[in-house]
Amino acid sequence: MVRAEWAIFDEDFWAINNVLDDLLKSSKAGNVMLIDRTGQLVSHCGPDVDFDLTSFASLCAADFEANYQLAKLIGEKDFSTLYHQGAKDSMFLGKIHKGVILVVLFDKTTTLGLVRLRVKRAVDELNRIIETLYEKLQYRNEEYDALDETFTREVEAEIDNLFAD
Repeated sequence: MVRAEWAIFDEDFWAINNVLDDLLKSSKAGNVMLIDRTGQLVSHCGPDVDFDLTSFASLCAADFEANYQLAKLIGEKDFSTLYHQGAKDSMFLGKIHKGVILVVLFDKTTTLGLVRLRVKRAVDELNRIIETLYEKLQYRNEEYDALDETFTREVEAEIDNLFAD
């Protein structure tokens, strides 16, 4: 399931950002982002960038989706990581639980090997955090659904009373 909207509890937000910040420092990357497969930016760590983060997140999600379709064409379930190397800057994208994507931007001051090593640990931690977050949201949604049903019944009964002969 891919979430179109994010509701993140305070403790989960800080847990995610701590993992991203640790990844940023330990990999010597320039920026680290968490986006969902719809292209929504969930979190960003690192200095301000010279481009539109919203557009960038959408393009990263589209890139991941295009590569998912390519994987299916060649008989793979999906590609869990993508790597794009430029003349001076590179990016590494890793699949997280529930359709979330980790994006790491880095330059020549670090290596792909270091980024991959640090991303592996971060992915494990983020998978755990996001799974817990989804469990909380599921429980919360079940509570709201029950409330919505009760509220709807009471509103319908009140409307019936207003228009009763």
